[in-house]
Amino acid sequence: MASKSTNPVLGNLVLSNRALNRATLDRQLLLRRVPRSELSVKGAVEHLVGLQAQNVKPPYYALAARLEGFDPEELSALMAAREVGRLVTMRSTIHLHTADDCLTLRPLVQAARDRELKQFRNGLAGVDLDRLGAICRELVEERPRTMKELREVLLKQWPDADPLALSLAARCVLPLVQVTPRGLWGGSGQVALTTAEHWFGRHSRPAPAPAPDGTVLRYLAAFGPASVKDMQTWSGLTRMREVFERLRPRLAVFQDEYGVELFDLPDAPRPDADTPAPPRFLPEFDNLLLSHADRRRVVPEEYRSRIWRGNQAYRTLLVDGYVAGIWQLTEASETTTLTVQAFGTLTGAQRDAVAAEGERVLAALTPATAHDIRFGTFAE
Repeated sequence: MASKSTNPVLGNLVLSNRALNRATLDRQLLLRRVPRSELSVKGAVEHLVGLQAQNVKPPYYALAARLEGFDPEELSALMAAREVGRLVTMRSTIHLHTADDCLTLRPLVQAARDRELKQFRNGLAGVDLDRLGAICRELVEERPRTMKELREVLLKQWPDADPLALSLAARCVLPLVQVTPRGLWGGSGQVALTTAEHWFGRHSRPAPAPAPDGTVLRYLAAFGPASVKDMQTWSGLTRMREVFERLRPRLAVFQDEYGVELFDLPDAPRPDADTPAPPRFLPEFDNLLLSHADRRRVVPEEYRSRIWRGNQAYRTLLVDGYVAGIWQLTEASETTTLTVQAFGTLTGAQRDAVAAEGERVLAALTPATAHDIRFGTFAE
């Protein structure tokens, strides 16, 4: 619940962690599944400012947790029709975006990709990055190429360069989309790349980076209330304070329990802290868990290390709005088993709700005719 702040300087309202949790879940479409009459699959991708897509299946699981009656073939059809696509944007990771966002968000975060390249400057000594970009663009716009094919050509031009650094340079310099059939539901295919402009039929070269103001507002609509550092964590951009200051007259301002200043859209939903939050099964690397500098609004501190194995993320389970366990699927031709590993003790009612949610997920996303929901531990 919000309460009056005792800070005489800021005079802001304080949002409890639980109130912050409910507000974020609402923006993330996780307090209730949104009916298709209210929001299309493409509209959801746009509202969420993209979905983590390091692996093929996470965008499908992410939308199954958020949209009522979600059919994975709908997202797959959008991808096949080139209305959405997969490329590197925020945090140097692959995201699935609408075509328009692929073409506008990538220039916005290009400065972060330029900083990333500086980490590999020793391996790129003597490499002309403009020429590298021109060579790669000509190759991938002639036909989609694998990174191996690009690297082989680039090594002929710069034989003393580090092969890994050349690969990273190609994806940092150009907005490279992973073309279908990669990413299609039930499909397969190696990673092949072309430019976003070519894939989406926009024949002009990349536009200059847009002003970040609009993206800040979209971020708040999908992830707010949030701090400057939160937005920087999500985007990988730096020096965003001046943007927030420019927008301050248009924003509502709060504090969290720790005194951190939070910004939000004035009319954005901020549900009561006691609003029920149903269980949800989230894919690995879901943006709900990665898009704030302080993740305590969703991830209890005592569980933070338990949702990772090295640099790989587990699929996570939300109970009462917070991470409460991890899960995995074992798929066979006739039976799919969903194993839930809870971090604490679930009540009988919570177990029943988790099992019912698991059945919904399996019915939507697996072809098996039989489902088995288990509570226990699973092999590391």
